[in-house]
Amino acid sequence: MILNASQIRAWDAFTIEHEPIKSIDLMERAASACFKWLEKRDLTSRYFQIFCGKGNNGGDGLALGRILLQAGAMVDLYILSSENRGTAGFQCNLLRWKDYSKREINWLKESNDFPALTSNSLVIDALFGSGLSRPLDGINALLIHYLNENAKEIISIDLPSGIMCDTLEIGVPAIQANYTLSFQSPKLGFYFPENEKFIGEIHLLDIGLSPGFLHQVFPEISLINQGLVEKIYKPRQKFSHKGTFGHALILAGSYGKTGAALLAAKACMHSGVGLLTMGVPQCAYLVLQVGLPEAMVTSDEKKNKLATIMPNYSTYQAVGIGPGIGTEKSTRQWLLHQLLVIQCPLVLDADALNAIAYEEKWQSIPKNSILTPHPKEFDRLFGLCQNSQERMLKAIQKAKELSCIVVLKGHHTLIATAEGEVWFNTTGNAGMATGGSGDVLTGIITGLLAQGYVPKEAALMGVWLHGQTGDIASKRHGQEALVASHIIEFLGDAFLLMAKG
Repeated sequence: MILNASQIRAWDAFTIEHEPIKSIDLMERAASACFKWLEKRDLTSRYFQIFCGKGNNGGDGLALGRILLQAGAMVDLYILSSENRGTAGFQCNLLRWKDYSKREINWLKESNDFPALTSNSLVIDALFGSGLSRPLDGINALLIHYLNENAKEIISIDLPSGIMCDTLEIGVPAIQANYTLSFQSPKLGFYFPENEKFIGEIHLLDIGLSPGFLHQVFPEISLINQGLVEKIYKPRQKFSHKGTFGHALILAGSYGKTGAALLAAKACMHSGVGLLTMGVPQCAYLVLQVGLPEAMVTSDEKKNKLATIMPNYSTYQAVGIGPGIGTEKSTRQWLLHQLLVIQCPLVLDADALNAIAYEEKWQSIPKNSILTPHPKEFDRLFGLCQNSQERMLKAIQKAKELSCIVVLKGHHTLIATAEGEVWFNTTGNAGMATGGSGDVLTGIITGLLAQGYVPKEAALMGVWLHGQTGDIASKRHGQEALVASHIIEFLGDAFLLMAKG
């Protein structure tokens, strides 16, 4: 789960009260966890330049510096000078540093005090952590810029200084870390694409916060992981037959975009559906019959587009519409009519969403539908968003308004439900940013819906499987060479991984 800054502070307080443990000893745990991370990577023999603020993040930096000194490392310490004394944790660790070491503390009062950064030094950023609530300015901002321009390698403790825990701030000074060592719970700030260049490689360290706290907290945002989908997954019974696993219908394709229909169809079949019918234009009929003999195919009266086909929707347990259908006027009008008559669970993707946006008819989306837009499709449908946080908040709002599920695709795909639940996916990689990947996701989710998974389960499990399969495929083919067909190729491996769990 993703906890906000106030919940993280409450977790600290709960642990201090119920373990019980002193606050300063909890800080020592955090510093020790950072040291063990450095030690495991054989970095403790490096020369460290540690930059601290006067909050608890700075206290962590002081404690880490002392532990490194005790291990024989070379450490220079720099503290941002200000009028306030700092937190109790900072003051305690400052005294411990002075008691242990006679090394000079370098106080940074102005930019002339900034030290030279050597080519072999490892900079530790312990300036500002998750408690930061406003953009940095003055000497704080100057130091951020100085470190970004001159440090060869930066490790940030908790969060890169300048990054907010719970909100997105664009264009403000922030450390560009190579690594971020965060504690116990991931932060919302990690999931905004705009923060990628600041956060670097994230490592979540366990500092032994009391697990009992999690039983009484209600996170605003959760994570889709293997443990979650294992609970959703329904193993097959021995006496099952093809009718047990549902009949799906996918309406897809147009002239020049038959591949989208074929990818969605293959993914649907590989997701475990019992029967699949593809509704395609006449130009795609032969391609589907030959390319996927396991599927049944019915065609539109039109040769190159969907505009007249009227399936008997009572035959199907789930319907997917959109991959490659185009946005011609007759197709748009046909689609809007389908939205009036479809009664079974529905996935709307790609050009189906673009057509609805073009007609400004998003209110016509049936309740409980699953929408799977990428950011540009989302903005066309619901209005231009300035950044990823604004888009996230609007996805949450629209899911509630429309009583549907919004699957906002990205590196960490977001799922927002009608009940206000929000999830970020933890699988997937940049190699999946390739044509057809979204069509594959549509096929997977449609197949899961047809098998009897409720829309929320199908969305959560489908998104995780899609990303996990992409991760497996990237290990075989590399991210650059990965194509959408590879995601289908390794879908069985992802199911095996989930089932073995």
